[in-house]
Amino acid sequence: MKIMVVGGGGREHAIIKKLKENKEVEKIYALPGNGGIAEDAECVDIKATDIEGIVKFAVHNGIDYAVVAPDDPLVLGCVDALNYEGIPCFGPRSSAAMIEGSKVFAKDLMKKYGIPTAKYETFDNAEDALAYVEKAPLPTVVKADGLALGKGVIIANTRAEAEEAVRAIMEDKRFGKSGDRVVIEEFLTGPEVSVLSFTDGVTVVPMISSMDHKRAHDGDEGLNTGGMGTVAPNPYYTAVVAAECMEKIFLPTVKAMNAEGRTFKGCLYFGLMITKDGPKVIEYNCRFGDPETQVVLPLLKTDLLTVMQATTNGELDKIKVEFSDRHACCVIAASDGYPEHYEKGFEITLPEDKTGVYVAGAKLKDGRLVTSGGRVLGVTRVSDTLQDAIKAAYDAIKTVKFENMYYRTDIGKRALQAKEK
Repeated sequence: MKIMVVGGGGREHAIIKKLKENKEVEKIYALPGNGGIAEDAECVDIKATDIEGIVKFAVHNGIDYAVVAPDDPLVLGCVDALNYEGIPCFGPRSSAAMIEGSKVFAKDLMKKYGIPTAKYETFDNAEDALAYVEKAPLPTVVKADGLALGKGVIIANTRAEAEEAVRAIMEDKRFGKSGDRVVIEEFLTGPEVSVLSFTDGVTVVPMISSMDHKRAHDGDEGLNTGGMGTVAPNPYYTAVVAAECMEKIFLPTVKAMNAEGRTFKGCLYFGLMITKDGPKVIEYNCRFGDPETQVVLPLLKTDLLTVMQATTNGELDKIKVEFSDRHACCVIAASDGYPEHYEKGFEITLPEDKTGVYVAGAKLKDGRLVTSGGRVLGVTRVSDTLQDAIKAAYDAIKTVKFENMYYRTDIGKRALQAKEK
């Protein structure tokens, strides 16, 4: 089989490494891929948002199956365009990807179908939004409506911060057109849990839960990033919580999308908060999370391609999806200054054992791997205990070298503390 994976980050690298385990896969193309992915797939210089270019390549090269991994091409209709040419895909069509493409749509969906989430108001002009934050309870959360690389959410602790957030999103257009509308919602408290799930529009198969670390620095300080590390499973996601999520959130969401004529097939990501009133949805993603994928897929025992094809074909109920009962930890090596300003172009030294090394922001230059992004790579290790997985991941990342490299030193610390309670 010839497989095409659209995207070029650490998440895509993790997907590609897992797909390679299937012996029927003879060739994997990554569009555009990156310098590290080039070891595991043939990288093709076509941007993930170049839908026309992607479709032309797929048709010309006889692609048997496509995995569209990032949010942008999904929202832009990449799966729709490939399906039109008869190419089966893993990933939702554009109408279903709207669950991430518009936070206003997602919040209204939850309100309409009684899915637990934070109370909210939506605004399409700055004047009304500014008037609202003058009286909204504090802290408050201001979200850009559209896609913003996981950074379009601002938690405001004061009126001044709330006003600044509204102006930055709606007037200064920090996130471009994504900020044409905003959602302003109540601030929820409790442990956060990420649950990725396979769904064919009827059956929902949750993957192993995980805990992301969004802030740039130790102690959850600094700016929000795309994610500085993850551990799996998440100790706060107990069997009782899981059952409640399936009953009140997972199945109702899939049924709601069907009722709206937007059947969702692919990976539906649930960003949850376990509040004193039970689990609530913070956000939906229409794809695998990054870097959650880098700890979840290494624990998947069932062949990934088989699961993906069952999802596409509406046959998810016919296969048994199994995960290991071990633990995984991923630590991200980033360029100092990320998520704001940082230098790039520095040569990278990788660990000898590249099994769990997932490259994100790197390119090949004169045959050498050099940094080209904020999050450069992630190192994942799997072990029988969370403590051992964390130690192994940190031992491995110490062997990664590049100028201006930095990483958090407390990935998994909160999870360990939770397990001790």
